[in-house]
Formats: sequence, structure tokens, C-alpha cells
Amino acid sequence: MSREYKIILITYVMLVILLFWLVPADKIRDAIVILLFKQFLTWFFGLITVELNLIQYPVRQFSKATRTSFTFEYFAYPVICVFFNLYYPFGESVTTQVIYYFFYTTGITVFEVLLEKHTNLIIYLKWKWYWTWVTIFITFIMSNLFYRWFFRLG
Repeated sequence: MSREYKIILITYVMLVILLFWLVPADKIRDAIVILLFKQFLTWFFGLITVELNLIQYPVRQFSKATRTSFTFEYFAYPVICVFFNLYYPFGESVTTQVIYYFFYTTGITVFEVLLEKHTNLIIYLKWKWYWTWVTIFITFIMSNLFYRWFFRLG
């Protein structure tokens, strides 16, 4: 098994374990709504980036169905977004909330940049790390606003 497929397998195993461990039973419905909404967003942005030849995913599942990375666009980012929203610091200071956004967005961006530099899971063609950061930041804002609206949270 190649290094890339090991990373994909580890990603699935680790995030499934974290889902079972970190999503409380009374928040499963919330998690599903967040996951599906984030998948919609990443589907949209992911397709745009590959169709415009901004990013390429040489090693991926379902290579005949889509040129995007199923693991990262439809599973990893949406699952991380579930954690982001379920543990969002509602009621905390604006500074705390901004820091929360910053760390989640930066963490994912750093991980993606490392994958881009050291694997064939992603190749930036006409893309820069800061576009990843901006799109992740925007989709976190959108998912958080949707989550608040859908469940009528403060």
C-alpha cells in the first residue's frame, strides 16, 4: 500500500473514532446536518477548483467519478466542521471566537500544505495556500451561520 493510501486509511479510521468519541448522543442530529451542509459546500468549491485546473488530486478514490478528493472534500473537512460547530464557543468573547476560527482554519491549511509538499494526494497548479485558508474560513462561517439558523441557536 502506498504512502498516500495509508494516509487516506488513517484519516478515515481516526475521524470515525473521533466521531464516535466526541459527538454526544444528543447531538447526532446536529452532527448529521452540519456534515451534510459542509459536504454541499465542499462539493461546490471542490468541483470549481479542479474544473478550473487550480488543484489536482492525482491519488484519489472514485477516480472515474470525480476529479476531487473524496476523502478530504466529502469526509475529512465535513467531519472536522462537525467538531468545529459542536464545540464552537457560543457566548464567549469575540476574541475567543476569532481565535477559534483562526486555529481550525490554520490547522487544516497547514495539514493540506504538508500533504501538497510531501505526497501526491494534492498538487497546487494555480493555487496558493492562502486560497485554501480563505475558502475554509468562509465555509466555516457559512456552516456556523447555517447551524445557528437551522437549530435556532443564539
